[in-house]
Amino acid sequence: MSSTSVQLRGLTVLDLASVGPAARASRILADYGATVIKVGPTSAKGSVQIRPPYYSYGAGRGMKRVQIDLKADEGKAVFSRLAAKADVIIESFRPGVAARIGVGYEDVKAVNEKIVYCSTSGYGQDGPYSAWAGHDLNYLAVGGFLHCSGRRASGAPAIPGATVADSAAGGMQAVIAILAAIVQRDAAGVGAYLDVSVAEGVVQLMSLHVDRYLATGEEPGPGGDILTGRYACYDAYQARDGKWLTVAAIEPAFFANLCKALELEQWIPHQMDDARQDEIRAAFSEAFAKRDRDEWVAELAPGNACVAPVSTIAELADDPQFVARGVFANAEHAQHGAFRQVGPVLAGGEREQPVYKVREDTATDTDELLAMAGYGDDEIARLRDAGVVE
Repeated sequence: MSSTSVQLRGLTVLDLASVGPAARASRILADYGATVIKVGPTSAKGSVQIRPPYYSYGAGRGMKRVQIDLKADEGKAVFSRLAAKADVIIESFRPGVAARIGVGYEDVKAVNEKIVYCSTSGYGQDGPYSAWAGHDLNYLAVGGFLHCSGRRASGAPAIPGATVADSAAGGMQAVIAILAAIVQRDAAGVGAYLDVSVAEGVVQLMSLHVDRYLATGEEPGPGGDILTGRYACYDAYQARDGKWLTVAAIEPAFFANLCKALELEQWIPHQMDDARQDEIRAAFSEAFAKRDRDEWVAELAPGNACVAPVSTIAELADDPQFVARGVFANAEHAQHGAFRQVGPVLAGGEREQPVYKVREDTATDTDELLAMAGYGDDEIARLRDAGVVE
């Protein structure tokens, strides 16, 4: 089943990745209507690729699937035929690997000059870190995100609750770059090679802090400014029931509203008074501890005080705001039954989705895709028998 969104309909994407930033990017492109073809290894070669849980990355919603032995010459020929008809290729091999196995940018460009070829990697295709292995936490560390985040009791940086680097610094960066390259291709008739560095994406996310340091020499860190916990008006507080709520009353008017609601008007003139922050935090903590979280949220959130609950995943799954806006879609798996998943939630995506029937991990669209690439039935059967495709 293809996406019901239409913005990218007609765009064909070959995705060589199974997890990480590249898989995030192809998920977004598929949700906007692109035909995404997941290119995985044959089962004999499957140990080299991570197979995510059935529910991950939208459970393959709206995507097609082909399995090819890219180490075989005939397998590379199959990939080349598919690439000749594609608009975009996304890969996340270690730098140099795609070229070494014969599916790199120059290989594809030889059969498709207008291809937009996107390589996602931790640190980029060159530079002294390019060969480093890594994951989300490493990129957040080297890009300054962890240093500016809160600390655990031990003094160690807190582990983020989301894969910010993979999702925003990598996946969304790749989508932005791909769409910009498509606009350029359509205007000038030229393809592009995109070198997406997740670590550099983190630097971009941290640009407010980085630019401050580069311009002033002031080094940001946890508690260094209003956005990293310097002031009581931008913090989290525990309510009577042990649950937490957030306060982000940056503007003086919002801070005044909060103080009045808490009957702490005496602190209104001292919002940015560094010498009084411990006192203000103590006063806020004492006030919030008198009532349950949801009582405070019901009163303060509609009252222009910039208050919101710290929701658990279970709570947000039934949050009336997200439910009302159609954030979740329905899916069904033959073995695991019915379940909900995050739908095409980014702006412009079609949120009214039919129930998605999740396919078995072994199901592919190989015959259909190879036929579209010009292979006959006999050729496809021979490639299957030889273990080149599945």
